[in-house]
Amino acid sequence: MSLPEDLGRFVTLVDIIARLRAPDGCPWDRKQTHASLRENLLEECYEVLHALDEGASGKLREELGDLLMQIVFHSQIAAEDGEFEMADVIEGINTKLIHRHPHVFGEKKVNGAEEVAYKWHVLKQEERGAEASILESVPRQMPALAYSQEIQHRVAQVGFDWADDSGVIDKLVEEVGELRQANNQEEKEQEFGDLLFTLVNIARRQGVDVETTLRQTNQRFYRRFTCMEEVCRQRGVNLGELSFDEQNELWEEAKSKLEE
Repeated sequence: MSLPEDLGRFVTLVDIIARLRAPDGCPWDRKQTHASLRENLLEECYEVLHALDEGASGKLREELGDLLMQIVFHSQIAAEDGEFEMADVIEGINTKLIHRHPHVFGEKKVNGAEEVAYKWHVLKQEERGAEASILESVPRQMPALAYSQEIQHRVAQVGFDWADDSGVIDKLVEEVGELRQANNQEEKEQEFGDLLFTLVNIARRQGVDVETTLRQTNQRFYRRFTCMEEVCRQRGVNLGELSFDEQNELWEEAKSKLEE
């Protein structure tokens, strides 16, 4: 079989995946199922997020390609099993986007992004049906912090929310107190969960994405700690043998170095 010529077309990617899945294609690709590709899909999503965090456009382009490949791969498997075609996937999202943007593709008028977000929620609820919970469509496989933020966002859209930030701050103080008073491991875990949930609520109200913020904090910690390790190597010092105060001094030194 000749090599594909126009590598800039979406249909070329679809054809390549179909070729890999053909009887005389790649043994590994032919072996894959929706279930076996699950972790690959999740990994590619995280790779995209990492590229976004780095602000690296070249890396983002590459990772979006890997993620798109996963989407086409799943669609090809579905087509082979008689479930749906790639065209059905595209038609579905196009139909959804048009339906949820009547202010663009119809005669409806809106006053700003906040009204768009509200009407988007109303249209989604109409699609789900009156009997469905507004929380039903939130994927439970999401990371726990992101899931927490999303379900709190959903219920806030129907008014189940604090009137102002002071109420949430008071709740945070209450949860800290309850954690301190926990008598056993089960109570500690429950109260710590409540504390985290309240912190996520504060983040949501402040317009802070908890997953992104925590990833960035983790990355800062990684850079600073590895800088500490490097300084110790240069000085012939064993980091583990330093006192906690000495380690903290080294931490501050690492912070200063990285901020220069």
